[in-house]
Amino acid sequence: MVLPLAVGALLAAGAGTSSASTGSGPTAVVSMGDSYISGEAGRWKGNSLTNTGSRNGTDRAWVSGSTYDPAKVYGTTAGGCHRSDSAEVRSAGGVADVAVNLACSGAVSQNVFRAANGGVAFKGEAPQADQLAAVAASRDVKVIALSVGGNDLGFADIIKECALDFSLWYSYCYDDQQAVVDGKIDAAMAGVGKSVDEIRAVMRAAGYADASYRIVLQSYPSPIPRGAENRYTQSDWSRLNSGGCPFWNRDSDWARDSLVPQIANRIKGVAAAKGVQFLDLRDMLQGREVCAKASKLVSSTVPASAKTSEWARWIDSSETQGLVQESMHPNHYGQLAAGRCLALALAQPAASSVGCKNTAGADETGMYLTPAP
Repeated sequence: MVLPLAVGALLAAGAGTSSASTGSGPTAVVSMGDSYISGEAGRWKGNSLTNTGSRNGTDRAWVSGSTYDPAKVYGTTAGGCHRSDSAEVRSAGGVADVAVNLACSGAVSQNVFRAANGGVAFKGEAPQADQLAAVAASRDVKVIALSVGGNDLGFADIIKECALDFSLWYSYCYDDQQAVVDGKIDAAMAGVGKSVDEIRAVMRAAGYADASYRIVLQSYPSPIPRGAENRYTQSDWSRLNSGGCPFWNRDSDWARDSLVPQIANRIKGVAAAKGVQFLDLRDMLQGREVCAKASKLVSSTVPASAKTSEWARWIDSSETQGLVQESMHPNHYGQLAAGRCLALALAQPAASSVGCKNTAGADETGMYLTPAP
């Protein structure tokens, strides 16, 4: 069986002289971790203020009239793990014969560990490392992409608090939330490191040599722009009622230029310590964030497009469109971009550290790599 080109490059770059894996069957790329890689928000192609029908073409779950079926996008995981049909490993193209998505929206590091080593089941599923063992036995695993740590830090709570500080309390969140992050980040990074160790242990137990596959550990993109790059002023309610990005400039700048880089730099350190590849996504959504000046809401006169629409899901606090849990995640377009980033990264050496950025005005085919900061 002839391997796809990207997998051939992967083996040439990372396998060295080690023996092949003992996995049988088709080659596989596997994703593990949380919502940023499971495919949360893949239902949406940009954001539209229209609450009916297809919502100007943004709602991929629309059936007809006022009928919506999220299973069209998320399959059996609708309302739960939200593994979308455009999730990163499914959008990466021909990097392997089969894409297996084990990641789950809301997962923390403990949901990745093996049950025998402190792992915890989540949303009715066994810990992800235990699921990986079955995949490793039935597939020839070549790539494992991992995104984890954000929920250990309480991303959802940070977003909630910052939004409340804008809409209710008229105060900043960055100072209090920075203290929260500083208090949790060491433990969170320990969890990220242990997740890598657990993956290695499962693969070794299945007979795989470390060099016969690669682990790609990735960071998180910022779903909101810097204050100066927001198309709505902070002096009125447009950021909340129109844009779905209820954050003060000061808090937006903190999230974009302090929080996201802080987490990325720490994850990069874990990747280096564990000898795995690092994919830095901190700049992936630059100019495509919710409320970014360089992007537009979808309307009856502005069609949904990867070239002009936002690549992240806004905050729909009233749940007139979908679920709140989809907020602040890469949407369908963002996931296509993340898949392209993964494919590009796999053409690089297995222990490399690379960043991934978009080309203004282009779709996901304009993604390109840079050295990781």
